[in-house]
Amino acid sequence: MDNSGFVRIVERHIRTAIGNYDGKDPQLKGIVTRLYCRQGYYLQMNPDGCLDGTKDDSSNSSLFNLIPVGLRVVAIQSVKTGLYIAMNGEGHLYTSELFTAECKFKESVFENYYVIYSSMLYRQQESGRAWFLGLNKEGQAMKGNRVKKTKPAAHFLPKPLEVAMYREPSLHDVGETVPKAAVPPSKSTSEPAVMNGGRPVSKAASKPST
Repeated sequence: MDNSGFVRIVERHIRTAIGNYDGKDPQLKGIVTRLYCRQGYYLQMNPDGCLDGTKDDSSNSSLFNLIPVGLRVVAIQSVKTGLYIAMNGEGHLYTSELFTAECKFKESVFENYYVIYSSMLYRQQESGRAWFLGLNKEGQAMKGNRVKKTKPAAHFLPKPLEVAMYREPSLHDVGETVPKAAVPPSKSTSEPAVMNGGRPVSKAASKPST
């Protein structure tokens, strides 16, 4: 599917979402963007929920909603799948249909003007060092506790495509359904499989819930 076809599908989803809208105005101004890693890859979420990097600068899988959920805190949601990027207690990245505390990342500008994303929930217990989103030289997702903020693996350059308005994602307390053990960076099996209203209500949005 070419980009124009993808945009038409997205716009159709948005018209449907607006038709089902509950009347509450969107409160959050975020961006639709691609995240270019200094390793030479764009972060992408594949249809099966796996995270890795791609050199294709036009891939629909590399489009993300960057939604502000706090002061310099963001949720990173795939436009194509509607899934959120999350980091568990072992430092592994995974993707979740639910927006939880593990989906919150602190957004900081590094000294070289790249942006780094660190887990709001987890860090090294002894040193207090943050755990970061990162890609290695092969474009594979890394464990957050192995990514150093001074290294290219952690450095991302957002390439915004447009500004979008979002509803505030609902924070779900899913308890033991949130993966805590070491897991590959793949789609979460959390139940129930329900989207939570963190979708944008303007063009270039994620697939709305049904």
